[in-house]
Amino acid sequence: MPRQNPQKPTRRYSQRKSTPKVVDGRAQRKNRSAPTRTAPLIRREQPGKGYRHFVRKRDVLMFVDLLPDWDELSVGLNEIILDCGNQDCSGWQNSGQVAICAWERELISYHDVEFVEQHAELYQRLGIPFAKDEDDIGPFYHVQFNESTVRAYQLLHVFLHELGHHHDRITNWSQDASRGEPYAEAYAFKYEAIVFDRYVEAFGFCP
Repeated sequence: MPRQNPQKPTRRYSQRKSTPKVVDGRAQRKNRSAPTRTAPLIRREQPGKGYRHFVRKRDVLMFVDLLPDWDELSVGLNEIILDCGNQDCSGWQNSGQVAICAWERELISYHDVEFVEQHAELYQRLGIPFAKDEDDIGPFYHVQFNESTVRAYQLLHVFLHELGHHHDRITNWSQDASRGEPYAEAYAFKYEAIVFDRYVEAFGFCP
């Protein structure tokens, strides 16, 4: 889990960088296609003090249009929530619900070494710089985002991770036990690789 501040570290799941030719944090593309698939209800909560929604309802609609198995995945999914910011998590899943939490307005994060090294390949693909440092309680990483890379990370990893939990729920017919975090992380990494090029094309993203 990440550190919010090197002097007063707190743990959490999140991230941030800067790209040229960006309008409102997003590289522009002509003739962007409108979403065509049906999505569940999308509800937006107030982000909370110190937080901001970098993902909009339209972004979610555009993103689900990129997912090859959306018709199967959306079964039993009643609501997608753009939830308030939470220092303890970047997203969550409950029966019939998947949420993306608002992101801190400050676009630099401090993260534990294990977390960053597990996600290093994804950060590099998204063009998110990170650098190792150390304080009196041990090593950590500075991770630098911008608006475009926050949005990409939240859709291509946080959202896919929580959809992985939903997929686990609807395909684990025994109901005895969830396959948990390893399943959701593997699901996110698998589908991020599948849809990355589509994301770049649809969102005009320039890592």
